[in-house]
Amino acid sequence: MENNVPPLPSTPPPLIPPATAPRSRGKVWVWLVAGLAIIAVVGILILSKLANSLSFAGVGHTGSGRTDHSIHEVLIENNRSDHKIAVIDVDGVITGQAWDGAGRNMVDLIEDELKMAAEDSSVRAVILKVDSPGGEVLASDDISRAITKFQDSSDKPVIASMGGLAASGGYYVSAPCRWIVANELTMTGSIGVIMHGFNYRGLMDKVGIAPQVFKSGKFKDMLSGSKLPSEIDPKEREMVQSMIDETFEKFKTVVADGRGRAAQENQGEGRPLAKNWFEYADGRIMSGKQAFELGFVDELGNFDAAVDRAKKLAAISSANLIHYQQVFDFSNFLSLFGQAESRSIKVELGMDLPKLQAGRLYFLAPTFLH
Repeated sequence: MENNVPPLPSTPPPLIPPATAPRSRGKVWVWLVAGLAIIAVVGILILSKLANSLSFAGVGHTGSGRTDHSIHEVLIENNRSDHKIAVIDVDGVITGQAWDGAGRNMVDLIEDELKMAAEDSSVRAVILKVDSPGGEVLASDDISRAITKFQDSSDKPVIASMGGLAASGGYYVSAPCRWIVANELTMTGSIGVIMHGFNYRGLMDKVGIAPQVFKSGKFKDMLSGSKLPSEIDPKEREMVQSMIDETFEKFKTVVADGRGRAAQENQGEGRPLAKNWFEYADGRIMSGKQAFELGFVDELGNFDAAVDRAKKLAAISSANLIHYQQVFDFSNFLSLFGQAESRSIKVELGMDLPKLQAGRLYFLAPTFLH
């Protein structure tokens, strides 16, 4: 029988190594893009510094010739006029807490802006552009006082232009203004005071944690969240409520004085407060239309209506619109890296969330308490 099996080769076939893939250049491009980005950032910083230096020599000076090296003037709308209307923003939660690397807060900035507007003889009126749910009691009161002082000392009108929200402290800072403009759909009102806190004693009892408190006086641990409800002295509740009532009376006084003064200066124009307006000062939110009917605002309209009213009250036919901007500081830029997490909230939601602290009084719309 024939053997059909082929003979085995004497030597095995040579092994051919697999072709090596060309080295990926992705990492090279990543580093190249990162390097270009760093160069661009440095270039922007240099240009910003240069722009700020130029602003000191031109745009940044006040009408009195004194240069303010912390903020400078920026043109919003050029109408080729010798007159100006300054636009000052009250945007987000009103707070006295520092929010930049230089330790400046919202109150400081608004006071400085009003000072520049007062010293510039070409600024004939100010528009307070409000889009705020309110905030801290003291910060709101400081801004309100600054507006009253500005109008008294400069004899220049302040016109409040309410955006989508001007409630509680947002209305508190608007009340002293000579004229208040709101959209029909603006959320405003919420006249009232609130103190917010939590009692977590029940949770402590569940996990077996017992508080130990050593105090110098009977009421030294007022507002403590670790006390049983039965341990809260009735006098403590009375004292806290008395403080809230006192602050609430201050709120109503600011509204009554501001609207009464505006009605007197406007000589029959605008809207006087309704006789029963205090019945609506119970914390409720109202629309701009409802606020207009009750005399909390003078006019229904948008920002353009506020500009027209400012020109009329200032007795001018045209004006350039300006606002004040903080001068860029490299140290402040570096401080932003430490605040990246909190600032990402503002980017995503459009505003800073209120950080309520136990024991503090707030003029804050109830929608933003939680």
